[in-house]
This record gives sequence, structure tokens and C-alpha cells, in this order.
Amino acid sequence: MSRLKRAAQMDSLAGFRAEKKEQAVPSGLLKAARKSGQLNLSDRGLTEVPQEVYRLNVDPPEDAKLNVSFGASDRWWEQTDLTKLLLSSNQLTHLSDDIRLLPALITLDLHDNKLSSLPSALGELQELQQLRLSNNQLRSLPVELCSLKKLSSLTLQQNLQESLPEELGQLQNLTQLDLSNNHLKILPSSLGCLTCLQKLNLSNNQLSSLPDSLARLCNVKLLDCSKNQLTDVPASLSEMSALEQLYLRHNKLRLLPKLLAPALKELYVGNNHIEQLQAEQLACLTAISLLELRDNKIKILPEKITLLSTLTRLDVTNNDITTLPASVSLLPNLKVLLLEGNPLRGIRRDLLTKGTNELLTYLRGRIKEDPERTDEGPTAMTLPSQARVNVHSIKTLKLLEYSEKQAAHVPDELFDAAAGQSVTTVNFSKNQLTCTPPRLQEFLSSLSDINLAFNRLSCCSDICKFLQLVHIDLRFKSFPEVLYHVVSLETVLLGNNQVGKVDPQRLMKLVRLSTLDLSNNDLLSIAPELGLCTSLRSLSLEGNPFRAPRAAIVARGTDAVLDYLRSRIPT
Repeated sequence: MSRLKRAAQMDSLAGFRAEKKEQAVPSGLLKAARKSGQLNLSDRGLTEVPQEVYRLNVDPPEDAKLNVSFGASDRWWEQTDLTKLLLSSNQLTHLSDDIRLLPALITLDLHDNKLSSLPSALGELQELQQLRLSNNQLRSLPVELCSLKKLSSLTLQQNLQESLPEELGQLQNLTQLDLSNNHLKILPSSLGCLTCLQKLNLSNNQLSSLPDSLARLCNVKLLDCSKNQLTDVPASLSEMSALEQLYLRHNKLRLLPKLLAPALKELYVGNNHIEQLQAEQLACLTAISLLELRDNKIKILPEKITLLSTLTRLDVTNNDITTLPASVSLLPNLKVLLLEGNPLRGIRRDLLTKGTNELLTYLRGRIKEDPERTDEGPTAMTLPSQARVNVHSIKTLKLLEYSEKQAAHVPDELFDAAAGQSVTTVNFSKNQLTCTPPRLQEFLSSLSDINLAFNRLSCCSDICKFLQLVHIDLRFKSFPEVLYHVVSLETVLLGNNQVGKVDPQRLMKLVRLSTLDLSNNDLLSIAPELGLCTSLRSLSLEGNPFRAPRAAIVARGTDAVLDYLRSRIPT
């Protein structure tokens, strides 16, 4: 009798286990997805996509089969089609053809899995706009994927792609394409057909050349070709009329590219084999604001560097420069000059550590000219404060300058002289200003660059009204609150301050911020989340008292610092 009881007990337990077997996807999650049209299954250890996910909009839910009198609020036949499916950070090795059962998908996130191939059925998702495939093991793409006419964002970084289908050019609504960190040796010529592209990332591949067809990408603002095998850049890229940022770091270039791209503001050619700067290349950079030439073999900065009249930041760190031409100080907008790691002679080391402004002042003093001579002739006039209004600079360079006066306010005569002009740059540095001059608002629609460094500003909340603002140079003890709200900012220079803390979560909202200089401040620690500021291309942290990242990592440059910070984010 006892044996029968024990057998019955074993049978009972077995039945219980069978009935209570846990579902791969909780039914409550599926139920919510039918209402919202969104399903997040990220980081759940899935090795395959459960069949109930594919059939979410096809089969009635289990509770509908079991209970015919369920409430009206749960009427599954009025469900919302699934439009967003997140499957990232799982262990998926394949995707079933049943993905075609979700034809309303707009976003499909498969990044950080183990996919080695994709089903041709992906081509049937004709509503798809975002497809995230990064951090997988894909070696090729199905041709059918290229028929997704509405696809606007395709991210393929960190895969094993060796080539791309020529049909890729059919994705004519793509605005963002990331092919970085693959094994690409050549690009399809059809890439030039993606005329809606705004961002193209080709970094960390094995490209030895770029196709001339890239010239047809008339809307691309950012092109990243860093860490390839490029020995030159086709002159046809000059036809990329919208190109603002070009990254060519870590290649095999021997000359600065000769590019007439009219909108090019930032050019990064660090870590190449450039030995000299030629006047014809410099003359092409008519709108350049930031020029990075670090870690090359440049021996001389030519006098013709003055051709770069719009330049605000010049980085020639770790080159072979022995002498610095005094003409560098004549660049009207230069605010940051980085020279560390050069065998400079004739300039004291302590002068180099005092910052750009001190160095430029010293260089101006070396220019031998008659102090009474002016180049402006009748266009210059004298104010009661004996300051000069450079009308030529206002009209030609769109520059309004009133610096190094130790003045408590900017005279109205200066603003009167600029009335009706579309001033783009203002330099009021080295004064005693306690707030932003109210009359700056006369240039709300045009002003893109403000230098208020070395003043006594207690607040600068008015700055958020300047919707065209791109560059700003201030001096503060803390990161200015207002800057977190200026979403158009591309460059923030806060070096040589006493900033003790920044908020990376709020910095991430500045989606156009590419240059952040926090060197020589009081940062005791660097939040790992700063590594998630993916728009940053130049981050300067040297000269702060933090212990991590170590100085050796900081010296390796921005990419190494951001990689290190991301690796420290708790998982």
C-alpha cells in the first residue's frame, strides 16, 4: 500500500511540473504587447525567438481559448499590430522565416546576439524603418533586405562583413548607415545612390580606397573613415556639399586632403603619415573650425596657416615641429592651440602650460610692425574708451571683438557699428563682465560662436536663446547649467577652469556635441556613463586630478578614453 502511495505521489508531482512549466515569454508581456504594439525581450538569455512571438498577431491568446467569457477589455481581435520588437543582448543564433508574420514592424533590434545569417523573409517587412544588427557574426546580407524601401537607419557595426551587395543602393531612404568595425575591403559603387544619407560610418575596416560615387552623397554631414588603409582621398569628395565633419584618423595619408567641400567645419587626420602642410590644401578649407593633425610627422607650420581664418581649434600634438610661426597669432578666431609632444625651440615650457591665450599674446609680441600702423585705414574709428572698432572685421569676417579691455561693459558704439550685420562670431574675452551683454540678442538669428572667457560671469542663462550657437568659450567653477539646454552646441571649451563635475546623462541629450574640452580642471572622477556620449569625437581630459582612466589611456586619445569608460559601466 505504501508503494502505491509513493508512486501516486511521484505521478502527482510529475503532472504538476508539466502543468507549471514556465513559458519562454510571460503571457502578461504578450498581452501588453497586443495592446501597445511594442515588445521588449532584450537580455533574457534567449537562444531562439519563441514561436508565440512570431505568431503574436496571428493566433488568439491562450486565455481566449480557455475562457470564452473574458472581459471586453481583453478582446484580442482588436489587438494592435506589433510595430516594435526588441531582441538585443540575447544568444540568438538564427532568425526564422516566420518573421514575415510581423509585417507591421517599424523597429527591429537584434544587436548583441550571435547571428551568423539573416532570413530572406526580412525583405517582406516593408514597413521597417530601423534595423539594428550590430555586434553579431554576420558575414553577408540577404539581397532581399535591400528591398526595404522605408528603411531609414541600418546599423551593422561589429560584424564580420567582407563585402556588401550592389543592391544596397536601393535603400534610398536611408539617413544613417553604420558599417564600422567589419572586414570590408571594398565598397559597392551603388553606395552613391543613398542620397538621403546624413551619417555614414565606415571606420575600423580594411578599405584602401573610397569610390568616387561617394561624391553623390549630397546630404551627408558626417563621414567617418577612421582606422582604414587609405593612402589618399578622392578629390571628388569636394562635391559633398553638406559635409561638415570628416574623420580620417589612423590611415596612411601622407598629405592633407585637398577638399573644397564648402561646409566642412571639422577635419580629423590624426595618426597618419603627414609630413608637410601645403598652401593649396589649406586654402581649400574655407569654413574649417576644427583641424586635428595630432600624431603625424609635420615639421613646419607654414606661414600660410593664416589662410584658415575661421579656425577655432588646431591640434598638432605629437609632431616634429621645432619652431612656431608668430603668424599663428593672427588667426582671428583661434581659441585652442594644442602643441604638446613637439620639440619646440625658442618658447619656454612654462609658457606652453599657461594656455592658448597666453601663448598667442606672446606670439603677437614677436610680430615686428609699427604699433601705430593699421590695416583698416578709414574703416577704423576710436571710441571714448580708446578701443578700436574694426569695421573691416565686422563686415568681412562677421566678427565683433572687444577683448582684453578689462571693461565692466561693452560700449554701445560697438553694437551700433555692427547694426544690420549678420555677426556670427563674438569675442568679449578677458574683461570684467558679470553677465552676457543684453545687446547680444540683436544677433540671435546669426550668432554661432561666443567667447566670454576670463570674465566674472555669475550667470549666462540668456545664451540658451541663441538657437544657431555652435561654439562657446567660457570660464566657470562648475559646468554651466544653461549649456545642457543649448541642443545645437557642437563645441564646448571649458579648459583651464575649476569644473568639478559634469552630468553625462544630460550631456547625452546634446546630440550634436562633438568636441568637449575639460582639460586642466578639478574633476576628481569621470563617470563611466560619459562613454555613452556617442556624438563626442574629441574629448580632452588631461590635467585633472582623477585617477581613472589612467594618464596612459588619456594619452591614447578620445576613442581609447570612451572605450575605457564604456567598459566600466556596471552590467
